[in-house]
Amino acid sequence: MADPDPKSVQDLTAVVQTLLQQMQDKFQTMSDQIIGRNILCFFGCRIDDLEKNIADLMTQAGVEELEAENKSPAPNKS
Repeated sequence: MADPDPKSVQDLTAVVQTLLQQMQDKFQTMSDQIIGRNILCFFGCRIDDLEKNIADLMTQAGVEELEAENKSPAPNKS
């Protein structure tokens, strides 16, 4: 059985290390994207909930009715 050529083993090792590094980089990128999407979704949902709660509170306080009265068009002065 012949001894393996050290240069070939070194080349193979370098190729495997490069592939592993590329896989790690892609995995990290995908992981960051997933985490980013989850954060955006979480905060987006929270903001929607807050807006709904504020609208409900404004309705309960009668603020919307006051705003509607203030926004009604002024009578025409002819």
